[in-house]
Amino acid sequence: MSRFRSRTLASALALATVFGGSAAWADVTIGAAFVLSGGNAPYGLQERRGVEAAVEAINAAGGVNGEKIVVEFGDDAGDPRQAVQVANDMVNKKVAVVVGHTLSGATVAAAPIYDEEGIIMITPSATAVDLTEKGYKTVFRTVVRDDQQGNVAGAYIAAQFKDKKIAFVQDSTTYGKGLADATKAALNAAGVKETAYETITPGELDYSATISKLKSQNIDVVYYGGLYNEAGLLLRQMRDQGLQAQFISGDGLYAQDFWSIVGPAGEGVLLTVDNPPETNPAAKDVVAALKAKSIDPAGYTLYAYAAVQVWAEAAKKAGSNDPAKVAAALRDGSDYKTVIGDIAYDAKGDRTKSGYALFKRVGTAIEPVK
Repeated sequence: MSRFRSRTLASALALATVFGGSAAWADVTIGAAFVLSGGNAPYGLQERRGVEAAVEAINAAGGVNGEKIVVEFGDDAGDPRQAVQVANDMVNKKVAVVVGHTLSGATVAAAPIYDEEGIIMITPSATAVDLTEKGYKTVFRTVVRDDQQGNVAGAYIAAQFKDKKIAFVQDSTTYGKGLADATKAALNAAGVKETAYETITPGELDYSATISKLKSQNIDVVYYGGLYNEAGLLLRQMRDQGLQAQFISGDGLYAQDFWSIVGPAGEGVLLTVDNPPETNPAAKDVVAALKAKSIDPAGYTLYAYAAVQVWAEAAKKAGSNDPAKVAAALRDGSDYKTVIGDIAYDAKGDRTKSGYALFKRVGTAIEPVK
């Protein structure tokens, strides 16, 4: 061994001793896989901003177990096939955790890859019940699943509109159908039967045929399962064609982009939302920091922020960034403090507590329904 190499090795060992191990200078790579292109990109962009803000805050506070977080982003375009490709790419990059995916269909397609490879996946927005019913050990979410959300809407509709004619309309996606069916199940369990159940095709621009069916049946309430794009067009066309039925939906409409599409026709729309930042004290400081950077905290921004938080807190509790140890910490029933409130997980990887409640659109804002 040369004298130069001896001095270099000695210096390296000295640094390792000073900092308690080489990990002090290491990075931990996490993945973030969202829909960042196409018609649903606004959702993924919300999540990307949430991840970036959380990582910045955690790194500024010293990182996770002495390691700085570095993020690898992936765009699945909301397509299940592309989501599989992104998942395999994340595996090749040896990420410790993946925050994502955005849409339920893409998330369901990617989940088995992460589970097989022992990589933690925490989705901020995929609510499909089926996602956590397959016995995966590394799959979690910060959002609440469809049946928990559907129970809130279904109970409200049964209590307030039991003598009215109720229709369900869903957009054929995993999310839309799952949400509509969960709400319908809760309504039926309360002894109320719907008058109609209709399906629309995402991407269409004219929903006159569906609206004509609803008008012919004198529908009083429309529950919509789907995302804001089609919801905005459907509602606007309903109003233009004289159908004044109460419009109710889920968290897919919790986006300013919905108001941009529907305009004043969206006034009075009811939607279920989980711990919106407008009413959540736990979000106050982070919301202020985001707004100072001109970042809108609405939609799934804070759910993505919370996904990074809950992983980081579990890693600190485990004393390791190793996915198996972190997954065990997440499943031990502990409450982890996040920007959307305390989160604890059951054996399936679902949140044990739901903050879902009903809200009403008042202009571009939302207000709780008493």
